[in-house]
Amino acid sequence: MGLDTYLRFLIALVLVVGMIGALAWVVRRFGWANRFVAPAGKKRLAVLEVLPLDGKRRLILLRRDAAEHLILLGTEGDLLIETGIAAERAPASEFHALVEGSQA
Repeated sequence: MGLDTYLRFLIALVLVVGMIGALAWVVRRFGWANRFVAPAGKKRLAVLEVLPLDGKRRLILLRRDAAEHLILLGTEGDLLIETGIAAERAPASEFHALVEGSQA
């Protein structure tokens, strides 16, 4: 393989990377990237908490609209533990009072 082969390869690589960059710029410029993502104020789904139980399992608390869902994710499969949990929570001071009261 001569020097001209390496030069052609390098030029082709630069052209392909440039075309990918140009396509990404066009997508961002004309707003096509946001077509599949909900705007910040209109998102319906959020991950509230993640609690690792061990190396293979974790609990995830999700909020969808006004309901919360507790899901156990593991290697064997996923399990919906509780659904339709009310999204309203007790203020932090009440929570701490409940926790301190149960420890006494």
